[in-house]
Amino acid sequence: MKELKIEATLFVYDSIEELDPEVIDLMNEAIAIRKKAYAPYSKFLVGAALLLDNGKIVTGSNQENASYPSGLCAERTAIYYAGAQYPEAKIVRMALTAGSLKTVTNTPIPPCGACRQAISEYEIKQGTPIEIYFMGETGKVIKSNSLKNLLPLVFEKSVL
Repeated sequence: MKELKIEATLFVYDSIEELDPEVIDLMNEAIAIRKKAYAPYSKFLVGAALLLDNGKIVTGSNQENASYPSGLCAERTAIYYAGAQYPEAKIVRMALTAGSLKTVTNTPIPPCGACRQAISEYEIKQGTPIEIYFMGETGKVIKSNSLKNLLPLVFEKSVL
């Protein structure tokens, strides 16, 4: 037997104000779109904003459905739109924010497993890392320089 040790490096900011101005702008886009989420069942709203290498910003919010598996997370809504509208563009940076209509969310909320897999597909496809910033409604912001910090053992096309 051999031990495999996996490490991840994340950066924690005390608040959105500590971020670079262009990241604050992107996070504000995510906050604005979060407020437009359609989440009548979970009451948990999520917003995502992507900065593409062509300068475009693409946003998405979670869209629920009474048939739960038919809904879509904010991250995948934004990523798939970017892939459809700008197939040659690379995703440089992603800002995520999540909040509950029931309580204040001040803990950083990372992407779910399905979204991590979708982000990994695009990171592998484009051959460059995607910076990911995530937060709750308020409080700390966490930054990952690559999806690989959040999903170190990815399932990808080379195994198919």
